[in-house]
Amino acid sequence: MQSFYSIILVDDDPINNLINKRLISKLNLSPQVEEFLVAERALERIKSLNCDERILIFLDINMPVMNGWDFLSKYIEVFQERNDKIVMLSSSIDFQDRQKAKLFSCVNGFIEKPLTPEKIKKIL
Repeated sequence: MQSFYSIILVDDDPINNLINKRLISKLNLSPQVEEFLVAERALERIKSLNCDERILIFLDINMPVMNGWDFLSKYIEVFQERNDKIVMLSSSIDFQDRQKAKLFSCVNGFIEKPLTPEKIKKIL
């Protein structure tokens, strides 16, 4: 499996983040797994990283203030030079959400919650 400098969870549900953080940590994909309940804080964290520090971002769609689509728009605007992997992680089963995710060139996949080791291996 690929190794990442950091894995960033962006989800407003602290329970989901806790479960996902434990699961990802067991898979040894990165030395650090960071969780953000607020999308803007995740963007601030990404700004603090060097471009060569490749990250994997699991991004929820439905969040207050800045949702996943807003996050992606801002990410594209600010981080054109980065080569991160972004995966939408959502409870949405709406086909339109999957189609919309494909419109963002920075999105590498779409996973329905809950996250499992098999789903992670499939997108890596």
